[in-house]
Amino acid sequence: MYQRVILKLSGEAMKGDTSYGIDPKTVKSIALEIKEIYALGVQIGVVIGAGNLWRGVTGEELGMDRAQADYMGMLGTIMNGLALQDALEGIDVPCRVLSAIPIPEVAEPYIRRRAIRHLEKGRVTVFVGGTGSPYFSTDTAAGLRAAEIDAEVILMAKNNVMGVYDKDPKKHKDAKLYNELTLQEVLEKKLMVMDSTAASICKDNKINIIVFDMNQKGNIKKAVTGQKLGTLVKWEE
Repeated sequence: MYQRVILKLSGEAMKGDTSYGIDPKTVKSIALEIKEIYALGVQIGVVIGAGNLWRGVTGEELGMDRAQADYMGMLGTIMNGLALQDALEGIDVPCRVLSAIPIPEVAEPYIRRRAIRHLEKGRVTVFVGGTGSPYFSTDTAAGLRAAEIDAEVILMAKNNVMGVYDKDPKKHKDAKLYNELTLQEVLEKKLMVMDSTAASICKDNKINIIVFDMNQKGNIKKAVTGQKLGTLVKWEE
């Protein structure tokens, strides 16, 4: 069983069945899944996207300055992080939110040693604000934080996607699900598990990734306890 993990949640996971925003019932169900692995004594860091609220790339496509659009996305991750913190504390799971963008009224600043100390104290630690810089995705933030806190694995929880496919399963019925891949194959085949910067960070720092569908109840616990599901993306050649 893994002892210290990064759980990467997409922003879309926070909206549930709604078309936009944050659905409190869905967030609570995610919190309950996290509580299951918290009860096992696992040290949990969480990185959240903001696709349910805003996407920097979309803003750029609509004519916005890319850096400005990315900063808006980073603020969206803070909103999602606070929602998750509220849900976790509501079920008696201690939680701290650490932001790469200084916003002391609502979140602690991200400091690596402080983050590790929170994990050692048994607090779920939610990393928001992305990397703190534009032009980087929250996937890159997940890889970076995993390397910084010495996480054993990144649990990449997808929204209604079972793992990594050779092509988009939503568009192609004959899409093939991979059981196992290397990060080198991900980069060469452009499989879009994560962006190339994030994949390179994981490869260089020997961090494996498990890609799975988080909408199946109990899957987060299965991933943490080493049960086979989704796609294992290995850093080794």
